[in-house]
Amino acid sequence: MRVVLFCRVSTNSQDYNRQVNELTVYCQQQRWNIERVFANKVSGAKKNEERPEIMEMVEYVKTHSIDRVCVLEISRLGRNTLEALKVIQLFNEIGICLYVKNYNLETLIKGKINPIASLICTILLEIAQMERLTIRERMASGREQYIAKCRKEGIKMGRPSTYKKTDEQMKAQYSKEISLLRKGLSLRQINAITGTSIMTIRKLYKFADKAILK
Repeated sequence: MRVVLFCRVSTNSQDYNRQVNELTVYCQQQRWNIERVFANKVSGAKKNEERPEIMEMVEYVKTHSIDRVCVLEISRLGRNTLEALKVIQLFNEIGICLYVKNYNLETLIKGKINPIASLICTILLEIAQMERLTIRERMASGREQYIAKCRKEGIKMGRPSTYKKTDEQMKAQYSKEISLLRKGLSLRQINAITGTSIMTIRKLYKFADKAILK
């Protein structure tokens, strides 16, 4: 059995490592051969077509005789229900089984769509999306309350107006973006790969021209 792992990159590196470790152990127990690990760096609710790691995985699966794509949780496929279901539908169409470890779900059984798994996946995705919306609303509410409190107490917020990063700090923080600029990638391509805003990349481009690309 030839499989690939699909994991989400988050700000918490331990979470990513946990995903890879749990899936790797399970695949070894099942004697499945892990051909590749794909890392999904989610930035906002982007469509699949705007997430190169998703499309790269789909193309790899199509061209390398992959039997199964393994994820730890169904929510790892996308930030909203529709986009995640599009991935599942695409896998169904090309005969690739998606295995969701935490619920032991397989979307295909002997090459045929598993209706129970499809139903459960849809429900789980809806629940995950509702949880994200709830968290977002709570954060927004907390932020508004904090801003109101600061204004009432006369506390200034935000970065000091005199703050400016040094060249060395810029090089260290944006080394990957600078490397991609050297390779001639466009602002949008670098944004899609790294999640760094186009405005920041544009500043780096000018900075790189002047101080780095020598």
